[in-house]
Amino acid sequence: MRLLIVTQYFWPENLRINDLVAEFVKRGHEVTVLTGKPNYPGGKIFPEFLEHPQRFKTYAGARIVRVPLWLRGSRRASLFLNYVTFAVSATVFGIPRLREHGFDAIFVFQVSPVTVGLPAIALRRVKRCPLAFWVLDQWPESLSALGIVTSGPALRLLGSLVSFIYNHCDLVLAQSKSLVPLIGKYSEYPGRVSYFPSWAEAAFGENAAAPAPEVPQSGCFTVMFAGNIGESQDFPAILDAAEALAGHGGIRWLVIGDGRMADWVRREALRRGLKEHFILLGRYPVERMPSFYRHADALLVSLRPDPVFAMTLPGKVQSYLAAGIPIIGMIDGESAAVIRDAGAGIAVPAGNAQALSAAVLRLSRLPVAERRTMGERGREYSRREFDRDLLVGRLESWLLELAHKHRA
Repeated sequence: MRLLIVTQYFWPENLRINDLVAEFVKRGHEVTVLTGKPNYPGGKIFPEFLEHPQRFKTYAGARIVRVPLWLRGSRRASLFLNYVTFAVSATVFGIPRLREHGFDAIFVFQVSPVTVGLPAIALRRVKRCPLAFWVLDQWPESLSALGIVTSGPALRLLGSLVSFIYNHCDLVLAQSKSLVPLIGKYSEYPGRVSYFPSWAEAAFGENAAAPAPEVPQSGCFTVMFAGNIGESQDFPAILDAAEALAGHGGIRWLVIGDGRMADWVRREALRRGLKEHFILLGRYPVERMPSFYRHADALLVSLRPDPVFAMTLPGKVQSYLAAGIPIIGMIDGESAAVIRDAGAGIAVPAGNAQALSAAVLRLSRLPVAERRTMGERGREYSRREFDRDLLVGRLESWLLELAHKHRA
């Protein structure tokens, strides 16, 4: 199968689409990726890309076509321009750069923004092939939840854009079960909407990784957050919980990742006197994450309290489960249900810093053997519900079926 993947973010940015591309190539498919220049989530072009851009023209055997875009920066105006310019650039430059290439199917990886679907729709028409669209961030609800867009007319306009995109897709995939009916409200073809969750990259199932030398040695109980440091992750509440536990010298918080709020979190931790208890270590490749997890006694996932976030199942939940380490979730809805159903940790209400600090304290006082059992239950749940080979195989079958029906 000749597959075109349209994604605003791609390697060396750390997202699950990288793993999917590598797996499709491994399965014998010819893969082309249409993407932008790497600047997620920090908002600056990656130094390694600036120094050696020629090294980033292929990935795991896939061809990469990159188009220019406005950098994310640190302001909302820059983020808006980042979203708009990729959609325009991927259409204006992407179509001619892909002129000589034919495709059997197009697959869109959609975290924010939903506008990544516009160049894919244009390419669907030009290349005359089916389009599948994987929704990992539901617009306009997520923008409303973050207070980015609050105007009724603006939200209705964005809702019309979402409907336009979904209605021009042959298959729309929801990353959680809760999102399926919500996505169906925007589509004239609800039968085209299916549940398709994330999985854990293969690296997270490894137990042999040596502990990361970048992490200061400590006899503390370590709570680790890994991933994007943004508004939706509710770091103010996390910092409140850390501050409440600052008097317990045996607890520390480690943050692995980067994002638009990273500088604010760093300054706020210092302002609250948490320098020794709350440590930001920066961004590292996904392949290195198991070595950092070796330092963790608990892995933290959080989202702000809002109905749309309650419908979300962040990909880090699957990675945490596969790592076999207890999970603490300050999160509602489907993610909390997964943590509880798996028996893999403790879930408290989103935004409740007091409950988070109590959960951390409770987990830190459990016997090591009991925490290890929690982690093993999570790993078993991951194998049962989020098996990588099974899920990728399911997606592969859907895409092959779409391509076959189109040719027929």
